[in-house]
Amino acid sequence: MRKRSLTAAATLAALFGSAALATAPAFADSSQVLPVRTTGDIVVDAVHQQVFVSDPLYGKIVVTDYAGKVVKQLTDRLSGVHGLELSADSGTLYAAVQDLDAIAVFDTATDTETARYEVGDKPLSVALAGGRLWFGYGGAAAGDIGSVDLTSEDHEVTLGQDGSWYSAPLLDAAPGSDTLVAGALGQSPVELASYDVSSGTAARTASTREAGSNLGDLQVTPDGKDVVVASGAPYYQQVFRTSDLNENGKYVTDAYPNSVAIASDGTVAAGIDGTYDPDVYIFRPGSSEPVRTYEFSGTSGGSDLLVRAGLAWAPDGSRLFAVTGNSQGVYSLRVLDAPAKAATAVTVDAPATAARAEKLTVKGRVASPTALPAGAELTVTRTDLESPEGKALAATAVEADGAFSFTDTPPAGGKVTYTVAYAGDAGHTAASGSASVDVSRAEPALSIDHGGTVYAYGKDVTFTAHLGTTHTNRTVEIWADPFGDDQPDTLVKSGTVDSHGNLSATLDLKRDTEVTARFAGDSRYSPASAAGTAGARVSVSTSVSGHHATASVWGHTYHFFHSTENPLVTTRMTYYPGRAQKFEVEEYRQGRWHAGDPAFVELASDGSSTVRVEGDHRGDVGRRFRVRSSYIDGASGDIVNSTTHGAWTYFTYTR
Repeated sequence: MRKRSLTAAATLAALFGSAALATAPAFADSSQVLPVRTTGDIVVDAVHQQVFVSDPLYGKIVVTDYAGKVVKQLTDRLSGVHGLELSADSGTLYAAVQDLDAIAVFDTATDTETARYEVGDKPLSVALAGGRLWFGYGGAAAGDIGSVDLTSEDHEVTLGQDGSWYSAPLLDAAPGSDTLVAGALGQSPVELASYDVSSGTAARTASTREAGSNLGDLQVTPDGKDVVVASGAPYYQQVFRTSDLNENGKYVTDAYPNSVAIASDGTVAAGIDGTYDPDVYIFRPGSSEPVRTYEFSGTSGGSDLLVRAGLAWAPDGSRLFAVTGNSQGVYSLRVLDAPAKAATAVTVDAPATAARAEKLTVKGRVASPTALPAGAELTVTRTDLESPEGKALAATAVEADGAFSFTDTPPAGGKVTYTVAYAGDAGHTAASGSASVDVSRAEPALSIDHGGTVYAYGKDVTFTAHLGTTHTNRTVEIWADPFGDDQPDTLVKSGTVDSHGNLSATLDLKRDTEVTARFAGDSRYSPASAAGTAGARVSVSTSVSGHHATASVWGHTYHFFHSTENPLVTTRMTYYPGRAQKFEVEEYRQGRWHAGDPAFVELASDGSSTVRVEGDHRGDVGRRFRVRSSYIDGASGDIVNSTTHGAWTYFTYTR
């Protein structure tokens, strides 16, 4: 059978006496794809830190390191290789090769074959007990048990130890034990039997058919007193005494149990072939509740399930190896870190808001399937604007029910996060949780001048931001966002305000512009902004042509046109796509100016437009007229500038 080896510590101590042994570092759970098409068995060699997985279909044994990375593949004459077993010193690997009616022997230091025992028909499983290598063999209606004498030079093979089995039974034994346990793989109801093999022959001592249906896996506990059985039903791993095979407990999982592996300290890993439930359950010896469960994620588009007999412990209990497969034919080796430790969770509850420099209370709870050690403490870290890397606070004790609470007076405002952590112990995983509090900050005084003022086109305007009292931050930014979609909001200046709290920046105003002063805040004063919009007029000029004279009369300069001429009025204005100037004509009569109907004239790309005043002007001789071009914010096709009226241009007609 599989899953047997001495711990690395025990083996190295035997080799090197009392030399100090280093502890392997902690590592995270991982998964690696295996180059197999099916799997038969898995064993773990702690001395060389390698894992062996058999593939009966491809006829090979895949060798990985403790991270699951494939380091070698043994492929020579291994068709149908299934059951695996390691010697007590982990120096030898035994493999049952069904299609070749043999047991292959490998040196684990070099992973090379050193011997081959010709045994009975189709050996399925192997197990060490009573100084011999036992194997279950036989095809349909021909199941039996045999052994190899490992103490003799010729390694004699003895067959026919118990021919009552329908097919080759699955075998297992505790390390150094004289008790062998056998089970009928896939049988319903499952037959289970135990044997005394101390004499070199298998003497049946007990049997039962109460081990459920469709046996998937079995393993004897390290003390040899019990055997744990994983059958498709019932929906738990059954426990039987090896002495009489009476039931002696159970490890409740779910449908359908298919794997079991027991660590050297008795911790049980129980697996199922279940799509919607956890795949692996970890139990303390004799416990009714798991201390931890594992649900495997999918690989390559398939839903990964634990394969039959797919679990094996690192002998020191630091890792659990699990083989999974999916509907896409992808098999993976999962490496689970410290699986015997009870899963621990820390929840933290803090008030949503609080006032700065006032006491607040943080509460929470540490949850785990098993109680934490008495006197367990939690570390507390406060992270805020004054301590962005975190500041350690006084540790807090965990009460017997897992609850904890502590008080703190936050010196800084803004987001304050309290992280509470449990470092873990020999029986519990490390865990942490956090909660954040929005701690109040004072509002600073911040202003920007010149809001609402309108300036001539191209005027250089100096804007001054003023910042009132703050704690540590005296930096202000001045941003300018010109109207229109083609120019972004731009940082104009960033700097420390002067002793009066002022920071100034000069802008060349050619568009209406929103000018914003921004303060990022500090640990006691909140972020703030102040904005104002300064207007910019357009540049506009109007000229006429075609006149024969000018003169200063009636208080203005008039252009004189013959009645046969049509005045040409040319306007030049700051260009913007789609912009039109408002053209107005007025006539002076009865002591005041009377407006005609205005017209909007689109500007050319150079900002110009022309209007010819046409008509029979003989009746206009002596009458006085004026024209004006304007930009009207919102009516001239855009909102980029402030309304700007050009100067009036005056003209009249002569004969």
